[in-house]
Amino acid sequence: IPLLQQASRAQILDKATEYIQYMRRKNHTHQQDIDDLKRQNALLEQQVRALEKARSSAQLQANYPATDNSLYTNPKGSAISAFDGGSDSSSDSEPDEPQSRKKLRMEAS
Repeated sequence: IPLLQQASRAQILDKATEYIQYMRRKNHTHQQDIDDLKRQNALLEQQVRALEKARSSAQLQANYPATDNSLYTNPKGSAISAFDGGSDSSSDSEPDEPQSRKKLRMEAS
C-alpha cells in the first residue's frame, strides 16, 4: 500500500513539465508587458521633450516679446487665455447691479 501512495517518476516528470510550460507562458506574458511599458515610456519621454522644448520656446518669447503685444493681450490689457477665446473673467458687458439686487432681496426676506 505505501507504494500506491508514492508518486511515480512519470507523474513527477509530467507535473514538472506542466509547471515549466506554465512558467514559460507567464514569462512570455511578462516580457510582452515589459515591451509595452518600454514603448509607453519612450512615448512619454518624447512628449516630455516636446513639452520642455515648448516651455523653453515660451520662455524665449517672454524674454523677447513681440513688438505687437496685442497678440498676447486683449484690448483691456489682460492676458489672453486659450480657453476663453481671449476675454478675461471680468466682463464690462455684465454690470454688477444684478448681484447687488439679489443680495438686497436676500437681506429683506
